[in-house]
Formats: sequence, C-alpha cells, structure tokens
Amino acid sequence: MASLLADPPAHVSAPAPESDGDLVTAALSGVPDAFGTLVERYERAVYHLCLRTMRDREEASDCTQEAFFKAFRSLRTFKPGAKFSTWIFSIAYHACCDRLAGAKRYSSAEMPDRADPAPGPEALLELGDEARALRAAIEALPEKYRTVITLYHLQGKQYEEIARVLDLPMGTVKTHLFRAKDLLRKALVTE
Repeated sequence: MASLLADPPAHVSAPAPESDGDLVTAALSGVPDAFGTLVERYERAVYHLCLRTMRDREEASDCTQEAFFKAFRSLRTFKPGAKFSTWIFSIAYHACCDRLAGAKRYSSAEMPDRADPAPGPEALLELGDEARALRAAIEALPEKYRTVITLYHLQGKQYEEIARVLDLPMGTVKTHLFRAKDLLRKALVTE
C-alpha cells in the first residue's frame, strides 16, 4: 500500500507543455485557462515591444492589454499552422500604431519629431553603464528602427517574421535594420 503513495519513478516525466496551436484550439473549444496560458507565455515580450514603440509604460501596458483583448476576440481568425507569436506581435504593433495615430490626431500641437530625442553624448557617457547607454541609444532611434531592432535583437525574430508583424516588404525590414545598427554604432562611439 505504501508503494502506491510513493513518488512516481524518475523516468516518468511531466507532460510536455502544450503548443500554441493546441492552446488556441483549446481556447476556441471553451477551455477556460487555455488563452490565459498564451497570455502568460507572451505578455512580457508583447509588453516590451509596446514599450519600445510607445516609449511610455502606462501606454505600453494599455496597448498590451488591448492586443490580447483583440487577439481573444479574433481568435477564430488565427490560421492553423501559423506562429502565435507573429500573430500577437502584429496585433500589438498595430494597436500601438493606432494609439500613436490617435494621439497625433487629437493633439493640439504637433508631436515632436522622434528622430533625435535622445540625450546628448555627454549624458550617455554619464550613464557609465554600457547596457544603460545601449538602452538610451535604442530609445533615441526613430520608431520604425526601434521596432525592428526590438523584434530582431531583443525578441530574436527573423526577417520574414518581422516583415509579417510590421506588414512591410522584406527589403524594407533589412534596410531599417541596417540603418538602425548604423545609428546605434554612431551613437555609442566614444572618443
């Protein structure tokens, strides 16, 4: 009888985590926690994409929630075999773009040009820490470059996936990435 209460043998492993596709199917079938698991998997990455795009924590948080809400409402449109990460990043990015466009439309004054809102070279040197300097340099990039850098280097996405998320031609993605790296290199050069 005691052997029935013992721990399972070492060779018995926990069930493998469900794939994103399985979780989408389960959510569509009404399994209560399935979509919650997808949110847990991608919430941090989506938030960071929104933060890099919006440059404001509260706005990024709102966009993240909006993206998952839109994804849940549109779950039936998710194509089987597609990558859920690409789909949710695309929804999040477009939610950010919509919010930025709305802010520009309803603003009494034109939003400042985002080409170079970064602190100057002296401020970067004062930061002292290379990681902080890099974050500041990324923040200083125009939105289109900042988003591509975030998806490529921080999220580990490939060109094809970035092109789908941002709804851009592959050549444009490569050009944005090249220019972003060039701007970062120039911003981080210390003499």
